Amino acid sequence: MQYTGDRVAFSLFGIDVYWYAIIIVTGMVLALYLISREMGRRGMDPDDAYDIGLWILPFGVVGARLWYVIFEWHRYDSFLDVINIRDGGLAIQGGIIAGLIVGLVLARKKGFWFPRLSDIIMPGLALAQGIGRWGNFINNEAHGVPTDLPWGVIIDGVSYHPTFLYESLGDILLFLLLVLYTRKWLRRDGQVTCLYFVGYGILRYFVEGLRTDSLMVGDFRVAQILAILGIVVGLVWFIILSKKPDNASIPGKNPYHHKENESFPSL
Repeated sequence: MQYTGDRVAFSLFGIDVYWYAIIIVTGMVLALYLISREMGRRGMDPDDAYDIGLWILPFGVVGARLWYVIFEWHRYDSFLDVINIRDGGLAIQGGIIAGLIVGLVLARKKGFWFPRLSDIIMPGLALAQGIGRWGNFINNEAHGVPTDLPWGVIIDGVSYHPTFLYESLGDILLFLLLVLYTRKWLRRDGQVTCLYFVGYGILRYFVEGLRTDSLMVGDFRVAQILAILGIVVGLVWFIILSKKPDNASIPGKNPYHHKENESFPSL
């Protein structure tokens, strides 16, 4: 498996538009569409999904960039270098953390029940991650250690573990499992979010162990530390929620609450 094409998809007014950006945006747009559909299924206003996205997505990108820069500070000589994301340098963990913070602030400000909102978002997030990983393939980055397996990705004549592929397939599988759980077994708001952190934590822990470009704190991989934390918190929270009375978020029951005649602020 090898990509030998151009990283640039096309140029617009002299500005190169990269395939990486197109793939990332495609994942985001599809996630927002699915989140909107799920809101409609639960008797909510589907347009709220796009209002939420206008806030969470930009801050998510900023968070992903800041998280990467914090651990790779030595690579940057100026503020312009820090804010230049066209050459890569985004860490999904930072984006998730920023997105959760912004989502929590919006939920508190507008009277949305955050665990339910988070449950609706997480399957779409997993799918967006699965799609976005193919941008790493285009850029020939985020690969693993050398391998002689037949499905290795070839970069500069060397075969490496296609860790982008492992995580992409795992994310898409996680998306399907979260959707199935939402439809079949959801009994308490927050459970889907717990399962996302457990599932993604397990996936990322093992994939990260194969990568050669991990962000490090001493001898420890930052992504693996966060993965373990996510697994533990997700499991504990899920067990606690399972012992509470059912209040499954389904149409006609416990309708999504927001303050009357109030919507998300516009950017």
